[in-house]
Amino acid sequence: MSDLWRGTTATRLRIASGLVLFIYALLHFLNIGLGLFSTELIHAAQDWRQLVTRSIPGTILIYGAFTIHLSMVLGRLALRGTLRMPFWEAAQTVLGLMIPVLLIAHLVHTRTAHELFDVNDEMGYISLLLYNTLDGWKQCALLVLVWAHGCTGLHFWLRGKPWWRRSLPALAGIAALVPAFALAGFLTEARRIAGNFRIPENREAIYAAYNFPDAETFAMLIAWTRYLGWGLFAVLVAVGAIYAIKSVLSRRQSVRVSYVDGPEVWAPKGLTLLEVSRLRGVPHASLCGGRGRCTTCRVLIEHGAEKLHPPSPAEARALAAVGAGPGVRLACQIVPVAPTTVFRIFQPDGRRKHRTHASQGEEKKLALLFLDMRGFTARTTGQLPYDVVFLLNRFFDAVVPAVNREGGTIDKYLGDGFLAIFETATPESSAQAALRAIEGIAQELDRFNAQLSDEGQGPVAIGIGAHLGEVVLGEIGAIGQSPRTLIGDTVNTASRLEGVTKEHGVQAMISAPLLTAAGHAPAAELMVELTLRGVHAPLAAWPVKHAHDLAAQLDALPATGTA
Repeated sequence: MSDLWRGTTATRLRIASGLVLFIYALLHFLNIGLGLFSTELIHAAQDWRQLVTRSIPGTILIYGAFTIHLSMVLGRLALRGTLRMPFWEAAQTVLGLMIPVLLIAHLVHTRTAHELFDVNDEMGYISLLLYNTLDGWKQCALLVLVWAHGCTGLHFWLRGKPWWRRSLPALAGIAALVPAFALAGFLTEARRIAGNFRIPENREAIYAAYNFPDAETFAMLIAWTRYLGWGLFAVLVAVGAIYAIKSVLSRRQSVRVSYVDGPEVWAPKGLTLLEVSRLRGVPHASLCGGRGRCTTCRVLIEHGAEKLHPPSPAEARALAAVGAGPGVRLACQIVPVAPTTVFRIFQPDGRRKHRTHASQGEEKKLALLFLDMRGFTARTTGQLPYDVVFLLNRFFDAVVPAVNREGGTIDKYLGDGFLAIFETATPESSAQAALRAIEGIAQELDRFNAQLSDEGQGPVAIGIGAHLGEVVLGEIGAIGQSPRTLIGDTVNTASRLEGVTKEHGVQAMISAPLLTAAGHAPAAELMVELTLRGVHAPLAAWPVKHAHDLAAQLDALPATGTA
């Protein structure tokens, strides 16, 4: 039965129901935010919105989506083979379970009160009901939880799409503004209505306008809220009981899994191979978290393949896309029922094996920069090779420490230039480190050129291209000769940015995504729109004539906060 919850249809149903709820939440929050402007505007928007949401089709769609989404979450929990899961998945699940707990009171005192007691549950009524109360804080927490849960789900659904990765800085900014806008609108409207309510002669009119519930009605609504809360608690207990009973029963029958060049473990039947690995602490690659959306968890079945169920259409397509050979399966899709011997094609623990590389790669959002020495060929024409090497080493000795001081490393040297990467904890800190390194490089270059001038030599000019985006760090090359390096569109983009510094006559070209992540936003007239070869979309970048005072130039720009 657990296969039902892993199927393509179930996944699509979960995504579709989640999208319906996300759109509903977005419109609801934007409606609340209009309280910043006027009571009339927030009520007018609510009336228009409820023409759809409180119609019979709208009610069926929204409440049906909520029921489906919650039921699938609870069903997946009850039927899981193990509660071991990535942190982001655990956080998403906890958020999803907290939402209905806080939502019950909101639904009872709004839609239920409206339908059964003809309460006018406009935003003014809700604001007056919640303002300066503990329940008000709970509903604010509910708003943030709903939005965080929805945005997280949307991100992990679309993160593999190139257009999503390109738009992520802007989308993250918008995502942060939505709950802030809604909470500010709620607080403004609540203060407005509370101020009117404090005037004694206004109270009766406000009570009448909203058909405010009397004490007996409120007591009934509170009782219903309590009963529904206990009902939800009973459902959660039942889910936990199903999981516990299933775990106890499954332990009565275990299956042996032997990992080539790894341990031999026993695990309850009914788990996928990836769940077995997680349960027994066996390192197993799985970039998508075990949802069948990548092939990094694939294994070669060396014994027991005939006992496995055949690949589903989705698994077959994924394996065909990577040209997988006979006996190769996805660990997140197969359920061992008999002794099975498997070979993990990718190893996340860093141990090198004779059949493959130590790592399939790690995706990160980082800043990197390309640096190139200008006019190197003309400068060194006719010089002896040892003199050329001596000049290059002096140049690198001068500028590379500026990269290292900011936590950057040189990924590779490229003749008269290099590619540097800033592998820090967050994209924000990576972008900021890159900007500091650019300034440090320019300052060290000035000192280096002063030395050359004292020696009677002409100055060295450079071009720097800096960009921030998704890169994959992994071991590239033949087995035994595969240094750790990085690949991805971000590398190409940084290289192209460096290439256009010469035609613009600048020392550095810094992309808008890097600046945004670092908390800076140059005015539009300071930016240039670039169409770069090999980069499918135009890219805005900031040309910097001289970077030795980059910090001062950045301080003159408006701050936007981190993306």
